[in-house]
Amino acid sequence: MIIARSPLRISLGGGGTDLPSYYKEHGGFLLAGAIDKYVYATVLRPFAPGIYLKYSNLEHVNLVKDVQHPIIREALDELNLRTPQIEITTLADIPSGTGLGSSGSFTTALLKALYSHYRKNIHPKELAELACKIELEKLGEPIGKQDQYIAAFGGISSFTFNPDGTVFSEPLAISTETLHNLEDNLLLFFTGISRSASSILSDQDNKSKESDSEMLENLHFTKALGLRSRDALLAGDTNGFGLLMHEHWVQKKERTQGMSNKFIDNAYEIALKSGAIGGKLVGAGGGGFLMFYSNDKDKLRTAMSKLNLEEIRFKFDFEGTKVILP
Repeated sequence: MIIARSPLRISLGGGGTDLPSYYKEHGGFLLAGAIDKYVYATVLRPFAPGIYLKYSNLEHVNLVKDVQHPIIREALDELNLRTPQIEITTLADIPSGTGLGSSGSFTTALLKALYSHYRKNIHPKELAELACKIELEKLGEPIGKQDQYIAAFGGISSFTFNPDGTVFSEPLAISTETLHNLEDNLLLFFTGISRSASSILSDQDNKSKESDSEMLENLHFTKALGLRSRDALLAGDTNGFGLLMHEHWVQKKERTQGMSNKFIDNAYEIALKSGAIGGKLVGAGGGGFLMFYSNDKDKLRTAMSKLNLEEIRFKFDFEGTKVILP
């Protein structure tokens, strides 16, 4: 039995500029951090022939082309299995559709487990590229590349997305004090709303392809905010980083309809009055997790608790996608 795990992530700046519809013309840049909440993929060889899948549904088929789960089907297809005899089970610490990049984490965990099962090595860069190939190219999802890359590499990293499709990744050389400040003062609260990132990002993707001036101006500014966020963290200015999170959120809400709603806006305003310096929805928008930077955590936690928003505490993960058994 092989068990691989892949970390979920939080976006720290520049999110949205990692979509091909934007970076192929203008180049993209963002910051992301892997966290110690995981998606797991288990692979083993069953006694009977066939493909056995256990996720939110159960499947038992004989041919790869008959697999209903699109990511699993395309991942198996990449390995060119002629007579598959395999059982795959997936689990996650946090449900999908919550803005923490679960799809990219699932794809990287699955590929890592499959490669290890068949005694093949795969470098984090190759892993991220293959996961992107499956999700963006083969399945045509209107999503970006940050989830696959931060899951594969782990840590707190910056990513530059070049027009030719290449990606330059670099771990952010922040001080230990800055790391501790981020882990202590960044708080995640679940809004109770799950949604599909693809549905939220489709509007941005279409407008970018059409060279919509308002959308492009928004993404240009967002990319600049990502660079400013990087510089603030490198300088140890975590309060300044918190203020930039607020700028990100204001800009993000203008990007597309459905980015926020009355409940989320109300929770955000209460948070700003209750110790938060700044914050934003993590991920594509429309639901998922609200993330705030605060130096008065008890006051913020009390305020969010009154709104019945559950906090998920986390640390950063610096291992990336890995096999944990054997």
